Amino acid sequence: MIQRILTVLLLLLLSTPAFATEHLRLATTTSTENSGLLAELLPPFEKANNCQVDVIAVGTGKALKLGETGDVDVLLVHARSKEDAFIAAGYGVDRHDVMYNDFVIIGPTSDPAGIKGMTDVVAAMTRIAATKATFVSRGDDSGTNTREIQLWKAAGIKPAGDWYLEAGRGMGDVIIMASERQGYTLSDRGTYLAFKDKIPLRIAVEGDKRLFNPYGVIMVNPQRYPYVKVALAKKFIAFLTSEQGRALITGYRRGGEQLFYVQ
Repeated sequence: MIQRILTVLLLLLLSTPAFATEHLRLATTTSTENSGLLAELLPPFEKANNCQVDVIAVGTGKALKLGETGDVDVLLVHARSKEDAFIAAGYGVDRHDVMYNDFVIIGPTSDPAGIKGMTDVVAAMTRIAATKATFVSRGDDSGTNTREIQLWKAAGIKPAGDWYLEAGRGMGDVIIMASERQGYTLSDRGTYLAFKDKIPLRIAVEGDKRLFNPYGVIMVNPQRYPYVKVALAKKFIAFLTSEQGRALITGYRRGGEQLFYVQ
């Protein structure tokens, strides 16, 4: 009887897929998740390394905070000034450029601020403020929010009033909010393209060099946090910057349009 039980247990073990032996904790932006890119990138890496990537998708500011407290192993973010400060403070090491796209201002086809077709983003935001057209800000210390604040500063404007709404939400949620309120927002192009067929908003302003949006990958400093999965984090960085990773990034499309580019 015992022999039969042992045989059944052995057969069950042999028929059950092996569980991932390691977990990599990744803090990244809502744009990489909302765009669908992570669903394309992570499975090949997990399969090749018999691991599972546990994703925490938040704004870049919050992602960096998770790195500062040692709650993640690696970051994939897009606010270079904050990334550099994070590394200078000793929280991160081994940063690499991964990809880029750009930011765009999207808004209703009625275009109440009259900015459609403008290529000077600061002039466009000045006009939004002057006309008090609804603008939905992420307001979440994300990379997108950081760039938005920089643009308002360049325009010499401190946005405030009923027309300016701070959502404190991720990019996808903010796009939906802007759609519901027939307002404008600043979005990374990748997330906009992922939502394009679901919303009435269209690109109003694009092409300004100040809208360039680079992404970088950073390992949390193992000298500060010895439990960081160094070997797996290094493999992840190598994968993102490898020919395979670059091909997956450049090959990822929504509606026939490429969302991200590599240098």
